[in-house]
Amino acid sequence: MKNNLFDKFKPKESKFFPLLREMANVITSVGDLIIECMQATSHDQVVTIYKKIKDEEHRGDAIQNKIFTELNNTFIAPFDREDIDSLSSTMDDVADLVNKCAKRMMLYNPKAIPESANTLATFVRESGSYIEEAVVALADLKNNTEKLKGLCDKLNEVEGKADDVYEHFLIDLFENENDPFEVIKLKDILHELERATDAADRVGKIIRIILIKYT
Repeated sequence: MKNNLFDKFKPKESKFFPLLREMANVITSVGDLIIECMQATSHDQVVTIYKKIKDEEHRGDAIQNKIFTELNNTFIAPFDREDIDSLSSTMDDVADLVNKCAKRMMLYNPKAIPESANTLATFVRESGSYIEEAVVALADLKNNTEKLKGLCDKLNEVEGKADDVYEHFLIDLFENENDPFEVIKLKDILHELERATDAADRVGKIIRIILIKYT
């Protein structure tokens, strides 16, 4: 006879990992879209892409709410509740920051987008692919320890490269852009992309904490 009491105390891993994979998919989706946004040839295109990013950001919020609900309803989770909540909310932060970048693109309508913006957008998408791999690997943590460490290293490397690109962009912007309004617009837009790579790196740091606790 099935022991229903014992089942209540078993980790409900199936509830969380699909939701985390959905959240990772949101990040890769907005990563693809923000690259399109940076390469758009008209403001109308930017507006259309922004709406798609906003829809994805809302999807991420809904997933985060589901994870929070499951944490409240599950007696035993696969990892510490705080770590699951921190992981999902930080993943959601990545999507939020991409959405903020696209929103500024739509509102500010800058005269031209520098190549640095395309580079940073590509870094955001690259980070998303590493997060997606990491979330899949988390479902079998003990057999994927080294892979997860490597993916966390890659997230940190991308964040470092993004910092360098953003710093060089600022130097060039302040030296060569004479329109103060364009300076403000572009600095604000690219800053959100740089912050998105920072958030992606924080995802890696949370995964490292989980690795320390469970391996």
